[in-house]
Amino acid sequence: MPSKPKYQRVVLKLSGEALQGPHAYGIDPAATVNLAKEIREVHRLGVGIAIVVGGGNIYRGIAKSSSDGIDRATADYMGMLATVINGLALQDALEKLGVQTRVQTAIDIHKIAEPYIRRRAIRHLEKKRVVILVGGTGNPYFTTDTAAALRATEIDAQVLLKGTKVDGVYTADPHRHKRAKRFTRLGFLDVLQRRLEVMDATAISLCMANNLPILVFNVLKAGNIRRAVLGETIGTVVGGRNAT
Repeated sequence: MPSKPKYQRVVLKLSGEALQGPHAYGIDPAATVNLAKEIREVHRLGVGIAIVVGGGNIYRGIAKSSSDGIDRATADYMGMLATVINGLALQDALEKLGVQTRVQTAIDIHKIAEPYIRRRAIRHLEKKRVVILVGGTGNPYFTTDTAAALRATEIDAQVLLKGTKVDGVYTADPHRHKRAKRFTRLGFLDVLQRRLEVMDATAISLCMANNLPILVFNVLKAGNIRRAVLGETIGTVVGGRNAT
């Protein structure tokens, strides 16, 4: 079992659902603290960690804008604000555990968080601070998955850690199909051609263009973020060409 981190700088992509715990929506304090403890363990390894958080637990208008009758751009801006709320909750939990953090936002809310500035984000990481990146890309029509791929590329992360509720990428939804098989490795083109639900096509294409590997794993299992950073065999690695 490796004891030293495989990666020195990572971006962790979290869905808003990671903060809602057993509830149907909202922020669960216990779940948020548990997640913060997992992140603290990675931080203690000396790994630079930036976190991109979604907002679906607060507002799901991005996915339902058409059926709700809300303009898509407006719904996306509402979703960006939801990510800010989640980022502040995660910052509060981390700092109560003694982990210095900075929240940087792609939309201008200067009384709440710093604006996202690439060089400043890198400097925070160099000073051993956890950086929480909210507001998506700051533009409608782009998902927080795309924001994670973009930020990971910008700050020279070595891997994009995609935390989900399942332990990797499957041939089909494992909750609906008992015979679904988990991939241990996928190529970027495999994901795009098979239309596998890893990330949206824009995010996958951006990672492929910059040769940035993605590790999809179950973030809700205790110790998995640490295992991912140490390079243990968990989840599904997306990168390269071969599917296995």
